[in-house]
Amino acid sequence: MSPAPSIGVLATGTCLPERILTNDEVAEAAGVDPGWIVQRTGVLRRHVAEPDQAASDLAAEAVRRALAAAGMPASALGLLVLATSTPDELGPSTACRVQALVGADRAVAFDVAAACSGWLFAARVAHDWLRAGTGERHAAVVGVEVYSRFVDPADRATAVLFADGAAATILGPVPGGEGFAPIRLGSDGTGAGDVLIPAGGSRLPASPQTLAARRHKVHMDGRAVRDFILRIFPEVLGDALDRNGLRLADVDLLVSHQPNPLLLRRAAAGAGLPEDRVVIVGDEVGNIGAASIPYALASADRDGRLRSGSRVLVTAFGAGLTWGSTVLTWTRAQHGTVPPPRTEIPRTDISRIEGAPL
Repeated sequence: MSPAPSIGVLATGTCLPERILTNDEVAEAAGVDPGWIVQRTGVLRRHVAEPDQAASDLAAEAVRRALAAAGMPASALGLLVLATSTPDELGPSTACRVQALVGADRAVAFDVAAACSGWLFAARVAHDWLRAGTGERHAAVVGVEVYSRFVDPADRATAVLFADGAAATILGPVPGGEGFAPIRLGSDGTGAGDVLIPAGGSRLPASPQTLAARRHKVHMDGRAVRDFILRIFPEVLGDALDRNGLRLADVDLLVSHQPNPLLLRRAAAGAGLPEDRVVIVGDEVGNIGAASIPYALASADRDGRLRSGSRVLVTAFGAGLTWGSTVLTWTRAQHGTVPPPRTEIPRTDISRIEGAPL
């Protein structure tokens, strides 16, 4: 029996809604000053889906762009795993909607719900699936969020950060020594109440009372979330390095979930990572949840920061609570359209952070 193949990222694709929601607009509804948003979070703008755009629409376009970049037809996909906290419906899986939209009729399609860690959880599933020897060779792993449907514009803790977007990766065989190292994941359900949408499920079905109480919006304990991120970040980073016999100096780039740019900078600085080795995209797109990590990978590839053989330390953390890490040795992947960065983020004090959603 031949050894299981190494699995890596062959191509990326992204999709951001065209509409941009500025800090001026968000600040007015949230009752804060636009400068407060930048000083406390570092977010400059965020993208918002149109009324007729659902999560599946954004995800399908990201998958199409990733397939085009890979030079691969949708029929080549044996697996399509979609990570989201904002599905089209509670059922069926949004992945099945995307499968139909892109014509991936040979792909097994399903969702993974691990909040902002979702892409890494989904990548673990796809990685192990493709190595299992059951015949599938290529998988699409896509993260997508349409948080704008679930954010209370008057809640400054969430409205200033959460945004919409999708990013997809095509996974498949790569040369030995490249691709994903083992992906380590973790969960702590005792913190499930720190960030959640309380109503709309089987515990609190939709009713006039839940609607009036705005229980269908994101609720967050900002301080608890901030403390969790600052605690878990060095743990998952150190675990990934130890498991792979690496030092921090051996890592070319850190690609992480983007709770907000300032909090990520603070966590990375505390771990001893220079800022020039940290990929920051949250200033331009906000917190796009499960799409954050694949979007950051696509952006780094577009900017020439990834070369064949680059070691990428990937860290994730999200509601649930969930977390994970891996080392990804980059292959000469192809990338679809990624909007170029437009604005240099103002320098600010990374200690001035109240909290950040996952």
